[in-house]
Amino acid sequence: VQLQASGGGLVQAGGSLRLSCVVSGSTFSTYDMGWYRQAPGKQRELVAAIRSGGSTNYASSVKGRFTISRDNAKNTVYLQTNSLKPEDTAVYYCKRVTWYGSTISLYPGSWGQGTQVTVSS
Repeated sequence: VQLQASGGGLVQAGGSLRLSCVVSGSTFSTYDMGWYRQAPGKQRELVAAIRSGGSTNYASSVKGRFTISRDNAKNTVYLQTNSLKPEDTAVYYCKRVTWYGSTISLYPGSWGQGTQVTVSS
């Protein structure tokens, strides 16, 4: 599986960005997907996830501001980011995940290229 994220940029606090990630493979519709981010000097963290069936999960730090969605016809997963804060500055990556009950884990494989989001105060 190859993943290509895009849509990042420089935005002022309070602004919005829509991130996209195109995923290779003919069985994308069966994948559970997640968006992760990594800020300088920090560990990579899960921001949002979406099941193949469409249910979603969000980190508490972004709940109510970010929305994850998918378009199976386009093999694409999106992350709409609103009310951005300087602490949202990071490189954002999409990744296939496994989701059993309340546990979301990384699916084996490479990360692919991320997209930089920079929020100025």
